[in-house]
Amino acid sequence: MGDIAGLLLDIDGVLTVSWEPIPGAVEALGWLRERGIPFRLITNTTTHARDELAATLREAGFDVRAEEVVTAVVATASYLRTHHPGAGVFVLSDGDPRGDLEGVRLVGLEEADVVVLGGACEDFSYPTINRVFQRLMAGASLVGMHRNLYWRTSEGLQLDAGAYIAGLEEATGRPAVICGKPALAFFEEALRLLGVPAERAAMVGDDVVNDVLGAKRAGLLGVLVRTGKFLPSDLALEAEGPDAVLGSIADLPAWLEAR
Repeated sequence: MGDIAGLLLDIDGVLTVSWEPIPGAVEALGWLRERGIPFRLITNTTTHARDELAATLREAGFDVRAEEVVTAVVATASYLRTHHPGAGVFVLSDGDPRGDLEGVRLVGLEEADVVVLGGACEDFSYPTINRVFQRLMAGASLVGMHRNLYWRTSEGLQLDAGAYIAGLEEATGRPAVICGKPALAFFEEALRLLGVPAERAAMVGDDVVNDVLGAKRAGLLGVLVRTGKFLPSDLALEAEGPDAVLGSIADLPAWLEAR
């Protein structure tokens, strides 16, 4: 393994697609477990609380514990408690994020001091997004659980909340605070939980911007897999590309052994 002492792994598109395991993913995670190589699953997924997410992964065959999962919702709750204590917070997201928003005062949109956008869903309708825009223009702050533009499901690529965040930033003239990947604070918290310094860790993801380049800017090695949302054009997106490109996470054990 050379200089790599621990790993951060994306979930959606790396371990699973629509919660079905990618071929070889269960075995790769088991290989890490057998060898005592620490890992954390870091994800911008907002559909599940971390306990539920770990249970869903176990049902799919992965040996995962809840404390090994770090979600964008968990990171968002930490940011809100620190920077907006006691504020009224309106959350627009897929799933039910309340289980991981302990200590955050949730309110309706018209009372919100802070508007939080999570994963996109059918609730991201024009009337609702327009009301969010009006609330922001009245002075509310905008927080994004992540800035993902799209993700891949069994039905193909799906538009995500990052597209709405970009539009609201342009319309209001004010930037959003992003709490999930690729925010530096998110990687720092994941590394703290991993117990490995950045220079001895690698991030494996299918998103060249949020996973790979975000991790590299935090001091980790960035490993891109050709699964999930990967597109061939990702390899030419920026001059500073991934440190390694794997066909899938199934190739991770061989890559680590060869280092």
